Amino acid sequence: MAQAPVTTRGRGGRAGTWYLFLVPALLLYSLFVVYPLLTGLSYSVFSWKGTVRDAFVGVDNYVGLFTNEAFRSKLLPALGHNLALFAGTMLVQNTMGLAFALAFSRARRGKRALQIIFATPYLVNPLVIGYLWTLLLSPTFGPANTLLRAIGPDELAKPWLGDPSTALPMVILITTWQWVGFPMLLFSAAIGGIPAEYAEAARVDGASSWRVFWHITLPLLRPAIGTITVLSFIGSMNTFALVYALGGSSGGPAGSTDVLGLLFYRAAFASGDINAVGTASALAVFLFTFIFGTTILLNRILRQGEEAM
Repeated sequence: MAQAPVTTRGRGGRAGTWYLFLVPALLLYSLFVVYPLLTGLSYSVFSWKGTVRDAFVGVDNYVGLFTNEAFRSKLLPALGHNLALFAGTMLVQNTMGLAFALAFSRARRGKRALQIIFATPYLVNPLVIGYLWTLLLSPTFGPANTLLRAIGPDELAKPWLGDPSTALPMVILITTWQWVGFPMLLFSAAIGGIPAEYAEAARVDGASSWRVFWHITLPLLRPAIGTITVLSFIGSMNTFALVYALGGSSGGPAGSTDVLGLLFYRAAFASGDINAVGTASALAVFLFTFIFGTTILLNRILRQGEEAM
């Protein structure tokens, strides 16, 4: 019996139209991401007189970031504060997120309610969070210092956001309070995807809960850890609103909470420099290049670690 020829019209028709569904997203991405990036890059290679473009200067605006005293003395400290925020995020926030995810994975009741409670703060605008904690940590009428004075000597009460030695750690703790729910949810999803048979087989062989976590759960969480690490780095490098609300545009006190986002804000809107557009654009391109390059490097290192498992 002769077999009917196979037609690919239907498959070809679908293959020929699938890209149409990507056009709206591609247009939005190009308009709000690609175009601003290219515009910022073009702005950074010109000198400006206010908002009027002047002569082509090449990399002079970038060189000025490291030679101009107004930026040279602030760029590296601000970058160091961003990196310290990333380190604190990894050490405190993501460790707590993993601990909460493990605890909730064993809970039988109230799991969803607790997840919602922990995840709610990161849905709130960071400016609101910052101003709220400024009131809570007020050295005069804040409830935090009032409680510390009630339970111990007066020396426990400090101007937490007004002391250069405690301001940045407080920023890290407040960031942790706001964002701990995010890694918690990602870790919870990853833990939920680990087959229960692995842990059960290990326990049958006499493995303790700690050994099950260390040798089974944690290795299987490495893809989630990699994703959270990259997202934490990007978030830490892009931080602005929270530190602005806590320490103002100068990153007070005494620049102890200054970050690259605040430095860019001052260069663009508060420096009084006639070439503010060119300088701020160069700083923005520098920040993007640093984040992009480091993210690629982190991603490659983490992927190599996963493949070596």
